[in-house]
Amino acid sequence: MNFLSTTLLSVLLIISTFAYSQELNYEKQPLRPQFHFSPGKNWQGAPEGLVFLDGEYHLFYQYNPLSNEEGYSHWGHAVSSDLIHWNYLPIALSPDENSSEKDSSTVLSGSVIVDKNNVLGKQKGNTPTFVAFYTSDKSGQRLAYSNDKGLTWQKYEKNPIIAYDSTDDARDPKIFWNEETKKWVMLLSRKLSDSETSKGTSFYTSDNLIDWQFQSHLPGMFDHPDLVEFTVTNRPDEKVWILFDGTGSYLMGNFDGSTFTPTSGKMTSDWGKNYYAPQTWNNLPETEKRVLQIACLRNGTFTDMPFNGQMTFPSELSVKKFATGYKLIRKPIKEIELLHGKHDSWTDKNLIPGIKQNRMKNVNGDCLHIIAEFDLKTSDNFGFMLRHSTKNPGIEVLYNVKRGVLTVLGSTVPLLPVDNKIQLEIILDRTSLEIYANDGQAIVSNLYEADAKSKDVMLFTNGGELGIIQADAYEIKSIWNEK
Repeated sequence: MNFLSTTLLSVLLIISTFAYSQELNYEKQPLRPQFHFSPGKNWQGAPEGLVFLDGEYHLFYQYNPLSNEEGYSHWGHAVSSDLIHWNYLPIALSPDENSSEKDSSTVLSGSVIVDKNNVLGKQKGNTPTFVAFYTSDKSGQRLAYSNDKGLTWQKYEKNPIIAYDSTDDARDPKIFWNEETKKWVMLLSRKLSDSETSKGTSFYTSDNLIDWQFQSHLPGMFDHPDLVEFTVTNRPDEKVWILFDGTGSYLMGNFDGSTFTPTSGKMTSDWGKNYYAPQTWNNLPETEKRVLQIACLRNGTFTDMPFNGQMTFPSELSVKKFATGYKLIRKPIKEIELLHGKHDSWTDKNLIPGIKQNRMKNVNGDCLHIIAEFDLKTSDNFGFMLRHSTKNPGIEVLYNVKRGVLTVLGSTVPLLPVDNKIQLEIILDRTSLEIYANDGQAIVSNLYEADAKSKDVMLFTNGGELGIIQADAYEIKSIWNEK
C-alpha cells in the first residue's frame, strides 16, 4: 500500500468515525451495553492513554477499524465530561511506516501525558501538548504529540525513542511525572533475558521525554503496568504505592523514583474471567481527590452485533488499613446515580426459603444497580437469580456461608462475612455483570450473553433465614436514549 492510498484510507476512517454514530440505533441493538463504554462498531481492546484536561476525560483504546476481529490496531478516541456519556472522536493514531499489515507497526498499548511545561517543545498556542507514548508492533517504543487535545496527531520525527529488540518483548509504556524526584518515569513491560521468569516491569526516568535511562527491573508484574500513589483513607498521614499488571493483580510497596520495593505479596483486584488491562487517568486536577480507573472486559460474545468489545464501568480506587493489613478498595464511581431510574427499597426484612418469598419480585430489567446488605442469620447459602424468567433460570449469584465464597458465571471469590453480614453491590448491563462485595473489598467482573426477554430478579435463601438489613434496586437508564 503506497502513501497516497494509506492517507486516503485514514481520511475515510475519520469520516466513518463521525458517520457511524448517526447510522446505528444503539438502543435497539439487543447486546449493546446501555451504560458501559463500547465502540460504535468493530473491535475494541484495552484502554490506553487515559488523560484529563479542561473538564474532559479522554479515553483512547486499541481499535480495529476494519472488522470485529483483533488486529490492525489503531487508537480509537472518545471524550466525556462525566465518565458516563461518551462522544466518539476521530481515530487518534494509525500504524507506523504506512503499514497495512495485521500485526506489523500497528499501534499497541501506551499512555498519554499533558506536557504542561512544553518540555518536548511542540506546543503551539495556549493549549498544552498531549504526548502519547506507545508500542509500535515490532517497531519499538514511539512517541506522538497533539496540539488540539488529541483530535489530530503528529508522529515524532526521530522515532523510535526506544529501539525494537526482538528478545525483550518490550511493550506497554506507562508514563507519569514524579514530583519528588522532578523526573518523568516510564514503566515498560519487558524481559531482561531469554528466560520467561525475567518477565516483569522495567523502570526508566527522563528529563526531556525523549532520552530514557534504565533504573531497575521487577520480575513477575508483566503486561499493561500502572503505578499509583495512595493516601491511606483511615490513616491520612500514611502513603502507599500500588503496582498493577494486566490481570489487575497488584503489589503494595514503596517507590523512590527509580525502584519499586514490594511490601506485600501479589494480590487479586478482580476475580472475573474477562477483566483485563486496568489503567488510571493521568493529569487529574488537585480538586479531584479520586483515583479513577477503567479496564477492558475482553473475550465476550456479541452475536450478530456490529461491534465487539466493551469496558468496565469506571471505578474509584482507595487504600484502607484493616486489622489484617492494607487493602485496595474499588467502588463504582458515584456518577452512576445520574442514570438511576425506578427505585425499590427494603429495610429490616426477613427472607425464608421458598420461591414465593422473593422480596424482589417487582424488580425487572436488563440494566440494574442493586445495593444490599444481609444478615446471614441461619442461611446456608443465598443469592440472586438475575435475567430470570419462567423459561430461563438466568444468572446465579450465590454466596455459600459455610465455604465463605461467592460464585458467579464460573468465577469463585473468597469472601468472609463482617460481623455476620455480607454486603453486595451489583451493576448489571445487557452483557456484563460487575459485583463489588463488602464495600469494595472483593470484586468480580464478567461478561455474559442472556435471553433478551429474561429480565426478572429473584432473591433467595436456602437452609435457613436471611435478614435484609437494607436493599435498594434501581433501574438504569440507557445513555443512548438520552442522546
